Amino acid sequence: MGGELLPPGEAGPDDVVLAWEGADVVAVRLPQLAESLDHILTALERREGRPLAELDRKAKQEIVRTLEARGAFTVRHGVETVAGALGVSRFTIYNYLHREKGR
Repeated sequence: MGGELLPPGEAGPDDVVLAWEGADVVAVRLPQLAESLDHILTALERREGRPLAELDRKAKQEIVRTLEARGAFTVRHGVETVAGALGVSRFTIYNYLHREKGR
């Protein structure tokens, strides 16, 4: 997901400090969720072995389910970003999300 390792003394308030046997060992700076969405989309594309826009409707719906579970649609412009990656409209993404909530 693109995290960065830092010395514990350089940790900021949003960083995660990891300790071993009571001593701080390393800090992890996690990327902003919007940046993570790009990483997630790239990983999903790599998993599928082709651009997400080339997937069939059923596969795209599965991608949307996966992304919803990961919180992708809580990110500002998340729907637009995913729609662009899947080669569909925002309306289609909302339809996929609505269909899942109806189940």
